[in-house]
Amino acid sequence: MNKKHNHIRNHITKYFVLISLFFVFGCSNTKYLPEGDLLYTGGSVKVKDSIMKKKDRKALQTELEGLLRPKPNKTFLGLRPKLWFYNIAGEPKKQKGFRYWLRTKVGEEPVLFSKVDLDYNASVLRNFTENRGYFKTRVSADSTVNNKRVTAEYTVVPKKQYIIKSVTFPDDSLKMSKIIARSSRRSLLKVGKPYDLDAIKAERERIDARLKEKGYYYFSPDYLLAKVDSSKGDHEVKIRLVIKDETPAKALRAYTINNIFVYPNYSLANDSMVYRKKNITQYKDFTIIDTAETFKPRVYDRTIYFKKGDLYNRTDHNLTLNRFVNLGTFSFVKNEFKPSDSIDNALDSYYYLTLLPKKFIRVEVLGKTNSASYTGTELNLNWNNRNFLRGAELFTASIFGGADFQLGGVNKGKNIYKLGGEVSLTWPRFITPFNIEGNSEYVPRTKATIRYEYQKRTQLYALNSFNTSFGYLWKENIRKEHQLNVIDVTYVSPNHVTAEYLEDIQQDPALGKVIEKQLIFGPTYNYTYTNTMQKRRKNTIYFNGELDLAGNITGLVTGADYPDKVKTIFDVPFSQYVKIRTDFRHYLKLGKESELASRLIVGAGFAYGNSNTMPASKQFVVGGTNSIRAFRARTLGPGSYVIPETTTNINYTPDQSADLKLEFNTEYRAKLFSIVRGAVFLDAGNIWLLHADPNKPGAEISKDFMKEIAVGAGAGLRFDLSFLILRTDLAIPLRNPALPDGQRWVIDDINFGSSSWRKDNLILNIAIGYPF
Repeated sequence: MNKKHNHIRNHITKYFVLISLFFVFGCSNTKYLPEGDLLYTGGSVKVKDSIMKKKDRKALQTELEGLLRPKPNKTFLGLRPKLWFYNIAGEPKKQKGFRYWLRTKVGEEPVLFSKVDLDYNASVLRNFTENRGYFKTRVSADSTVNNKRVTAEYTVVPKKQYIIKSVTFPDDSLKMSKIIARSSRRSLLKVGKPYDLDAIKAERERIDARLKEKGYYYFSPDYLLAKVDSSKGDHEVKIRLVIKDETPAKALRAYTINNIFVYPNYSLANDSMVYRKKNITQYKDFTIIDTAETFKPRVYDRTIYFKKGDLYNRTDHNLTLNRFVNLGTFSFVKNEFKPSDSIDNALDSYYYLTLLPKKFIRVEVLGKTNSASYTGTELNLNWNNRNFLRGAELFTASIFGGADFQLGGVNKGKNIYKLGGEVSLTWPRFITPFNIEGNSEYVPRTKATIRYEYQKRTQLYALNSFNTSFGYLWKENIRKEHQLNVIDVTYVSPNHVTAEYLEDIQQDPALGKVIEKQLIFGPTYNYTYTNTMQKRRKNTIYFNGELDLAGNITGLVTGADYPDKVKTIFDVPFSQYVKIRTDFRHYLKLGKESELASRLIVGAGFAYGNSNTMPASKQFVVGGTNSIRAFRARTLGPGSYVIPETTTNINYTPDQSADLKLEFNTEYRAKLFSIVRGAVFLDAGNIWLLHADPNKPGAEISKDFMKEIAVGAGAGLRFDLSFLILRTDLAIPLRNPALPDGQRWVIDDINFGSSSWRKDNLILNIAIGYPF
């Protein structure tokens, strides 16, 4: 025992010595400085102004301090560890090896005071302040030395800020001046607002963008001059925008579109553009130069928004380029406008398009595990053709297979195998009886899919699943996306049902739903909104809503009514229901490398007419790696339902599903080091049946449903490998709705020292990607 204590004490002593050395050497960085030089430890700015509000003064000081150069060495707990590593590494003898790595990759060279130009920084602060309207600002600079360390202090004394008294726009006879004047109500320069040079620059950009919409292709913001008069009034300025006299004549003219040339097989390696006449095809307003006739000409008609004679505008210019990119067939898109040789004030437009490989194969191999103790793998082989019918259609043929094995636990031996295939064809347009094209930069698409999957659960049953769908996908903009399947048909048929499973159904009739024949058809609609791509926003959201209508019109027409008038198609009763699901997520940025992510899922399904229950494949489930992680996948709920003891001889865990779902998750995420990120999380929720089921007491929704909310918590690591994120989550239950009311909080039962408690309650989830 004494040896063990001595061993621990020795380790503690070593760690204490190392930490002490780190602090000692961290404080002795100055001894490595060049003779006569000092270590620069940063600068500060003080704004002296008795009129300015305290909040505005502090904001200005923060902005000004951000302009100071150079930046001092990075600190941690008041120390400079990177500088310390740089110093202890010393000068390496060669550009490789541990010392070179430690000095150049881990370390950071000292920022010396000799590199600090106080006068230059003072002039930068003065210019910035005056550009904000604080004319005649005085800036002084000083420094303070303490033990070979030096700080710089800058004092800024601004005068009263100037306010915009009036704004006038060009009033000459030019046509563009009238266009500018008509847009003056959208001006960024507002009377009564502070003078700001950045606002003047932004106003010039705004005017240029407006003129670009009116044909002025060669105009530039630099051709606008802002004359500022501060000679009259009390700290007021008059701003007059004029067109410079030296503006070239071509910038003062509006241009139309003349010839439009398209090069679909443009090569970056050979851009000589020498083509014989037989390679040229004329289609409407387009001249297509293509030896291989790669695309049907109507592809360009749908993609290029300019037509001959149109007035040039930047919107159609950018719209055309974005649509070419979004076709998904080109690796490079280039556009040029040149003055026409045949018509005055006209432009010839050239589109140079470099093709992606037409055919390609993608192989995906996936290893996975879930909280139900299944471990498995999946293989997907996809063959793709990006221009299947010469109309930029994407054809995909896939075959897939996988297996999930449970090496231990109650499901041992009940392995799951699946095998299937899918073919899909996507057209880059709407295929409808009506002419609907839209004017979004994102190409609308029509997609048809046929899929078959065979799933085998050994010792129990097998399922054949067929699905076909036809629908539309379109994006309004980068934030809003829609998917409407006008036809979505699913047929599920069981086979190889074992005697063991049939016996289990006698004990638990709910198991019979899994192997029922199912015929589901009807439209589905999906809407997504997100602004999470805006990285600078502190708050971002994601919303996804789904609507699934099955058999509604057919049920209405046939008068279907369960159980008296159940209607069938090919001897299979069709499903009739309405299902709605919403998924709302909020992301709160707490720092540069940390955020709080939250999610709320609400779902409801209502079977009626030809059905008394929702199909098992369309019901909601809860628990698992992307849900409530403290409970094994598909084992939680419904409600407070507990599998009765009479079914304990069923040697596997049946999946639990229901008509209603409520789930909430929140997770704090932060970068720990390098590629490793950490998270702590809290999950809550459950599922319920809409109507009481005598075989599942406690499963139906009631006014006390909040008492049946399951709660779990945990922590995890995420490894950001750039091409994927590997996630590990360890969770424990805090509240179990399967326990009697009043005993559902199980926090007091937590006992990490007990192996039996860990076996039943400590759930490890391994997955790819974030849970939400």
